[in-house]
Amino acid sequence: MKKIFIAALFLGAIFNSNVAFAQTETSGRNVPYRATHTKTTELKHTKLKVNFDYQKEQMNGEEWLTASPFFYATNELVLDAKGMLIHEVALDKNGSKSPLKFDYKNDELKITLDKTYQKNQDYTVYIKYTARPNEVKQEGSAAISDAKGLYFINAQGKDPDKPTQIWTQGETESSSAWFPTIDKSNQKTTQEIYMTVPDKYVTLSNGILKDSQKESGNLRTDHWVMDKRHSTYLFFMGVGEYAIVKDKWRNIPVDYYIEKEYEPYAKQIYGNTPEMIEFFSKKLGYDYPWAKYAQISGRDYVSGAMENTTATLHGSDILQKPGQLIDENKWEDTIAHELFHHWFGDLVTAESWSNLTVNESFANYSEYLWNEYKYGKDQADYHQMEDVGHYIHNPGDFKKDLVRFDYASREDVFDLVTYQKGGGILHMLRNYLGDDAFFAGITEFLKTYEYQNAEAHQLRLAFEKVSGKDLNWFFNQWYFGSGHPKLNYTSTYEPVKKQVTVVINQSQDQPFEFPLAIDVYDNGKPKRFNVWVDAKAKNSFTFDSSKTPDLININADGILVADVTDSKTPEQNLFQFTGSKELKSKYAALEGLEKADAKSPAVIKLLAAAIKDPYFRIREKALEQIDLSNADQAKALTSEVEKLASNDPKTLVQAAAITALTKTKNAKYSSIYEKGLTAVSNAVKGASLSGIAELDPSKAVTAIENIDLNGASDDLISKLLPLIVSKKIEKQMPAIGTTVAFYPFIKFQDPTLGKSAEEGYNWIMSSDNLKATEKVTKVLQQAKSQMPDNPQVKMMIVQMLKDGLAKKMEVLKANPKSATINQQIDAINKAIEAFK
Repeated sequence: MKKIFIAALFLGAIFNSNVAFAQTETSGRNVPYRATHTKTTELKHTKLKVNFDYQKEQMNGEEWLTASPFFYATNELVLDAKGMLIHEVALDKNGSKSPLKFDYKNDELKITLDKTYQKNQDYTVYIKYTARPNEVKQEGSAAISDAKGLYFINAQGKDPDKPTQIWTQGETESSSAWFPTIDKSNQKTTQEIYMTVPDKYVTLSNGILKDSQKESGNLRTDHWVMDKRHSTYLFFMGVGEYAIVKDKWRNIPVDYYIEKEYEPYAKQIYGNTPEMIEFFSKKLGYDYPWAKYAQISGRDYVSGAMENTTATLHGSDILQKPGQLIDENKWEDTIAHELFHHWFGDLVTAESWSNLTVNESFANYSEYLWNEYKYGKDQADYHQMEDVGHYIHNPGDFKKDLVRFDYASREDVFDLVTYQKGGGILHMLRNYLGDDAFFAGITEFLKTYEYQNAEAHQLRLAFEKVSGKDLNWFFNQWYFGSGHPKLNYTSTYEPVKKQVTVVINQSQDQPFEFPLAIDVYDNGKPKRFNVWVDAKAKNSFTFDSSKTPDLININADGILVADVTDSKTPEQNLFQFTGSKELKSKYAALEGLEKADAKSPAVIKLLAAAIKDPYFRIREKALEQIDLSNADQAKALTSEVEKLASNDPKTLVQAAAITALTKTKNAKYSSIYEKGLTAVSNAVKGASLSGIAELDPSKAVTAIENIDLNGASDDLISKLLPLIVSKKIEKQMPAIGTTVAFYPFIKFQDPTLGKSAEEGYNWIMSSDNLKATEKVTKVLQQAKSQMPDNPQVKMMIVQMLKDGLAKKMEVLKANPKSATINQQIDAINKAIEAFK
């Protein structure tokens, strides 16, 4: 699963600022040890026949479940079955049914078999049932916002702006909301599903479509078959009016199920998928193992995306148009992530949620691998720098083990530790072992445990078998421990020996051991020293240097997952930028200028070099820091910024350059802004609009009405928000939802913007605008897992939501016949519950 982690403009700033929130500890909670589920039954095959009641939002089902005792003989079968009506249970022998006694309560179906069965002695149980997802009592979490398993979207067709769809979401243990099963990750089974639907809809499920038969009443039954074993949480059904855009990898069908409005852009969104499959197959030494690969999107999806075997489900944020796609396909990393799960997660599955990182860290790291292959190492390093940075700067995650046997809820492990930190740890392991051993270890692991379950220890053993190295030291501290090194350093120079001694200090409670890259700059040129840091508070290293080093840069290659504290002058940052080959060190040098004197010659030289860097994110970052209202910067940099605004091959850089020009408030750039409004790129349009707003706010109002702000950056929305709110531009109300949701925190950082954000929030809550309201509630629930575990923060958000709820109730009183206001009230109530 790809959980969408919020990198909102204000979250990091607020929770790492001087705003005082009392921290709370949850480590004292008395939680049980989360053992792997004990297997008493081995599922063999699951056959379903289903049809749907759109009015009641229920599913009528028949199931034939073939199973046997796992090891010990038994006369009982215990299944998970949530919120159902159970009509009939029988033993099926070659089509002849014999009733069986059963007891159904507390979402558990206990069936007494006709006799005691031995290991490998198969039986088939028939169950007739009704799935009632709206009766499911289990609740969602910060990671997966709902847990009712089966979702009817706009089932009665009351919302003219939303298609009618059905989709399922099994992870973590919600498949049992739509068919009785053993809903544990260490249960695998083959499957077949007969789905009867209105003929106007297409269907998607796991495996391949074996047959499709017309039925009376404008219905059709599709028969989907999955002949390879996979975990029950990966079962999937999707139904709706989709276009199917065909593609292929080798002789394997690759299909894109897409809402018809977006059909012309399907190849732009999904089109790299076959190349990804080829790349991953070769890189892993294991060809894509399934009979097809399809991707579909679902409205109102409860998370980011889900790797249902051969049938990945994406949230509707994947649906993008040329204005967004020309800037960047913001979903491409997720497409890679879910595809990679078809090896790590679907082929070999974590045996328990405690070991979830065996699935998710690899899927996270696949994003690095794809970016490295397709777009170069700088792009991969940038992506990982952002990812690991989210973990490093979230102090609440420091005490969480990567493999976690003490979680309060199984969904708690879907977090920055399991995903982002896990991906960073794999990158360290790759660099420690070397590429050949690392990827050979992966191949060994996949081939050994294919179509089975595995845990982190088995991953370690695979790498040890291939490399010959003992890796207990690595796994003990990184997989079965918590935290990361917190480093600072001191240095002293001995002029007689011409040597510098560098002392590496670890300030966290439990010291780590690790390889470390240190660059010593002698006469402006770096020399790389690779050292081994022992697990102790202080480690000293001595290096040759002709004089006192100009700069010492630790973790110079950026590989170590660590929090490094240092302080560098603008001149040292200039040395680091010009002397470093690694993106992470160059980017850190740029970030080091943020509090420096804008007039400093070293600052200006570094910015001048950065806006000519071959990697576009460096150019973009430099442009964000340039202040052309400063005379010294303007003299040195204006000409190049003007060129970038018109000619940079990356539209995101063009937009950043235009934004830099807006700081001058110079009317001579109005022609650039006017031209920018006609660009395909949303980023260029938005930045140009911001420039026009600086010069002539009244003219900007008309332009804002006609721009698509879907997918716009937080920074751009923040710039346009005061104008959108003050002029009540209703078309853009949904666009500001994800920003105004954080208005209590914005007010701490920027009172003026915070006031506009609060007005925007109240405007949304006093309106009958479903999309805008859902933007607010969705982003808050997604952000919950990244907020500190702090009662004051939660109380602030709950009070804000309650105030919004009161306003919505007033809207309902004024317009009781509204088709959507109750949906908005439900969304707010759900968000309130999430924070209680």
